[in-house]
Amino acid sequence: MTVGTGGRSAALLAAAGATRAAYGALRRRPPGGAARWERKNYAGRTVTLHAGPAAALGTALAAAGAPGLPARARGAALAVLAAGACGAYDDLAGAGDPRRGFRAHLSALRHGEVTSGAVKLFGIGAAGLAAGALLKDRPADRLLAGVVIAGSAHLVNLLDVRPGRAAGAVVALAAPGLLRRGPAGPLSAVPLGAAAAVAGDDLGERTMLGDAGAHALGAALGLAVVAGNRRAGLAAHAAALVAAAAAGDRVGRLAGAL
Repeated sequence: MTVGTGGRSAALLAAAGATRAAYGALRRRPPGGAARWERKNYAGRTVTLHAGPAAALGTALAAAGAPGLPARARGAALAVLAAGACGAYDDLAGAGDPRRGFRAHLSALRHGEVTSGAVKLFGIGAAGLAAGALLKDRPADRLLAGVVIAGSAHLVNLLDVRPGRAAGAVVALAAPGLLRRGPAGPLSAVPLGAAAAVAGDDLGERTMLGDAGAHALGAALGLAVVAGNRRAGLAAHAAALVAAAAAGDRVGRLAGAL
């Protein structure tokens, strides 16, 4: 199904508008009180986590309504919401946990400790596979789609180490997808719109995406990639994302050892 530029613009504006509305609501009435949503950033400045849940909600709503998406695949947008929820749980429950990387959390799990990082790892993985099953028909394609969605979520989170870096990466990675035909175009516009909606406050060090926003935006990017690629493209993206995850895990462990 061909989707015109109007569909892309509508998806972008829907994501931006929903994200800003949610962001404003969270700033006015943060659940559990303001202190629960405050963190120190890399420079020691106090920032809020409001942008993360706002971006997750705005992205999920806009993805579910993206023009040209087959009816059965609209449920795949729940993967964005699930990724954001798992990230938010890690943001709130995992604060202060020095463990980083897959190996650290899997090692804790082997010793009977379920860390917030492990919940995030398995939760986002399961959500990606479920979304892949809705978007693709063949088992191999479904598996590759799940890897791409979960891997994209992890990649954006790896980049969320400085103000504006993750949001900027989302904009840069999503922009080429606007040229794709079919639902891939509007689906690419969704994370771009949501990231742009909070980028100013992120760069201004007033808020941060955190795991909630980074994982949700990344999952939405993954949905767009899956919608626009067949098996060969999915395999190439999956291989690159697995390699990036392995490299990121190694860098994280080295940084933790210093």
